[in-house]
Amino acid sequence: KEGRPSRTRSTMAAWQKLAGVSGAAAVGLGAYGAHGFKPKEEIYGKIFDTANKYHLLHSLLLATAPLAKRPNVVGGLCSAGIGLFSGSCYVAAVTENRQLGKLAPAGGISLMGAWLALLL
Repeated sequence: KEGRPSRTRSTMAAWQKLAGVSGAAAVGLGAYGAHGFKPKEEIYGKIFDTANKYHLLHSLLLATAPLAKRPNVVGGLCSAGIGLFSGSCYVAAVTENRQLGKLAPAGGISLMGAWLALLL
């Protein structure tokens, strides 16, 4: 089976590819937040900025998942956290409806779990 990437190598590459897509999306959304997003209430701009900061920072953590002893745990928790925390904050900000940000705490817990999973 020489020449075929191992399951471990393909798993590592998958986390790096996902991190690349996530990081690029964070940069694009950051540009939108800085130049195109004009909420009626200032608080929604702050919520969008918070979502974006956490999104970009945790895209970097996601890029390091292959270096962890348990890359799937780190990558899975980090991906879930980005989606739940940043995703729900983005939606709440764009719709200007804080009720749509209710998944943010679960995302925050997932992000904390991803950092703690580096200890495994």
